[in-house]
Amino acid sequence: MNKAWYVLGTAVLVVLLLVVPNVFSPFRLSLLSKFLCFGVVAIGLDLAWGYAGLLSLGQSVYFGLGAYAFGMYLKMESAHGTLPDFMSWSGLNALPGYWRPFGDALFALTAAILIPAILATLFGYLLSRSRVSGVYFSIITQALAFIATTLFIGQQPFTGGTNGLTNFATIFGQPLKDPAVQAQLFRVTVVAVTLCFALALWLARSRFGRLLVAMRDDEQRLRFSGYDPALLKAAVFGIAGGMAGLGGALFAPQVGIVNPDSLGIILGIQMVIWVAVGGRGTLVGALLGAVLVNGTQSAVSESFPDLWQYAIGALFVATVLIFPGGLVGALQSLARLGRRAIPPAATPTAPERQPDPVPAELVQA
Repeated sequence: MNKAWYVLGTAVLVVLLLVVPNVFSPFRLSLLSKFLCFGVVAIGLDLAWGYAGLLSLGQSVYFGLGAYAFGMYLKMESAHGTLPDFMSWSGLNALPGYWRPFGDALFALTAAILIPAILATLFGYLLSRSRVSGVYFSIITQALAFIATTLFIGQQPFTGGTNGLTNFATIFGQPLKDPAVQAQLFRVTVVAVTLCFALALWLARSRFGRLLVAMRDDEQRLRFSGYDPALLKAAVFGIAGGMAGLGGALFAPQVGIVNPDSLGIILGIQMVIWVAVGGRGTLVGALLGAVLVNGTQSAVSESFPDLWQYAIGALFVATVLIFPGGLVGALQSLARLGRRAIPPAATPTAPERQPDPVPAELVQA
């Protein structure tokens, strides 16, 4: 990345932090903040899919776990020391023991990142050790999303069931509906996206990133070179899971509700669409895809509430058929065509040397 890209990225960051919160309405600012939360997930998924070739259709599981973990803190703070409402309705008389540590914000945020990261690491390692890859890997990750959704719906007294965790009122003692609080949450989200993108870019350009690409292109050759693909897959899948958990933790207070849909199959498939439309293997494309696809979905649903799902599906199909490299890939192809269309500047050549004149005495001879 050259200096111009660093300057552009810094300018965008400054605009997002200083200008956007003062220009956008609270509703639009909340929408953009939610899209950036999705962008955190997309960056991690692109690292796993675009660089390592691990197509996960269940990345929503780690996103939902992060949202539930931080949502537990928000729910306990809003309950002001009493039993959360859905527990009372379900017949519980005391707070479950595993809920108590989540009353601390730092513990909840740490758990929102570490629990998905550890689960994803173990899951990726076990599948890799069993030599599960390709479409079978994707199907199993999708099955995990189905299992998680069913489990959280069935545990009504502890998770809120179908309704999930609702009625978040405050965060760190401040009202969530306050526009100033929402603006601060937006800024925190922008910083989180920036840090995750910087981490992913550093990993992609390091030796670790080159090993991921080598594993994606020829896993057997990498194994014969002395590397263990199972460890690489577990590591990158764990990083992607941790980023998804962070995105979920940021998502919970800004939306005000966490339900089993956050772990569901549909959201997991949508996450893949974000990365595919933006351009997998580019990182910046994944982030742009998450923002643009969700922004398009929001705009279409406002005017045509019955057609937005068809519009997103058509966008995905068109991207796969016409621009398989995504939007960023298409822009890169256009840039290469532009460079080829412009002939290189002619290189000045040295003047042709004239032969030395023949001396007059030799001519007379």
